[in-house]
Amino acid sequence: MKVINTITLGLTTVTLLFLGCNQDAKPAKQKVVKPTISETSLGLRKNTLFDEKVKPHGTKYSATYAGSGHKIARAFQDAPPMIPHDVTGLIPIKIGDNQCLSCHMPEVAKDMGATPIPSSHFMDFRPVTTIAADGELEKDGHKIKNSSSEKLKNVSIKSNHGKLYGGRYNCTQCHAPQDTGVLAVPNTFKAVYTDPDGKDKSRWTGDRLMQGINTYDTSK
Repeated sequence: MKVINTITLGLTTVTLLFLGCNQDAKPAKQKVVKPTISETSLGLRKNTLFDEKVKPHGTKYSATYAGSGHKIARAFQDAPPMIPHDVTGLIPIKIGDNQCLSCHMPEVAKDMGATPIPSSHFMDFRPVTTIAADGELEKDGHKIKNSSSEKLKNVSIKSNHGKLYGGRYNCTQCHAPQDTGVLAVPNTFKAVYTDPDGKDKSRWTGDRLMQGINTYDTSK
């Protein structure tokens, strides 16, 4: 009996000591990680995401009149040039109403002091795609089993006989006015041109239209 009482007393003592130590011990502090980027610095709004009173970044388009000679450097070699002049009353372009043509068609561009529409805009790059009676895909009358044919028979370059190709009619699909004010996001890109006058002119004409393309003759 004495042995049992001794063991019981010992266990009780250990338990009390353990509880006492736990009561004296202080919980470890959790390290609070402060955000290094606030929500107000994200995006262009520079404001809390819970505030809808946001002032949008203003734009400042060129008020230069057409034919003034002012040009915006191209973003890269053969890039579609930006519109450097005021476009009030010129857009939107509609079928049968494209005032850009009155200055930029090749036959009048030089006299108007405008950039002439390049020869690529007077060519058709889209093959006529049909399904033959046997179910095979045809492009310009050539059967194509794979649209990524190594012989590039899926590529088509045809003259539009001096007429502006319809796929190029809507100029503002590629050309647009450029904001001349302070950019919301600074642009540090530096263009490298392969031609000495690449910032002002496109060289994608003549033989360059076919450069690297071993396609079939569709001129007939």
